[in-house]
Amino acid sequence: MADKRLSSASDNVIQEKIFEERTLEIGRVARVVKGGRRFRFRALVVVGDSKSQVGIGIAKGSDVTNAVAKAVEVAKKNLIVIPIYKGTLPHDVQSKVGGSNILLKPAAAGTGLIAGGVIRTILEVGGIHNVLSKSLGSSNKVNTAYATISALEKLVPSDKWVTTKAAMVKKEGKS
Repeated sequence: MADKRLSSASDNVIQEKIFEERTLEIGRVARVVKGGRRFRFRALVVVGDSKSQVGIGIAKGSDVTNAVAKAVEVAKKNLIVIPIYKGTLPHDVQSKVGGSNILLKPAAAGTGLIAGGVIRTILEVGGIHNVLSKSLGSSNKVNTAYATISALEKLVPSDKWVTTKAAMVKKEGKS
């Protein structure tokens, strides 16, 4: 019976390792109290399986490792599935969160990731290989990360597109 538990525990460890974790930002935050300032750390982390799942998490902790561990747990709870089409996105998408405005466009095979900073990291961890991107407005890493995830959530897979009037009538007939 102990062997059974051991094998299931090792299976869980193997299953946990399929996600790639990358830290986007570590920040020191302060709380002012009577005796002075109390410092803690805030971590922004992206987690993905390099196939089609990606999630971001932000958390605070008393030290950096504690903050990163909490942020990874938050990111794993907030995973989204990206509809990837031939290594790129199925269509253009734009999203705005706070002051950050993100534009993502599909690109031909071999183009690579034309993206910088936070956007590049999120797309790499999500398993997207060919994308053109533009970050407009604020360069705040937290808002840029949330805007990128919001844009990826707006993507519609190519098999769900309505391209002709006949397909639209057929779709309405099902409903």
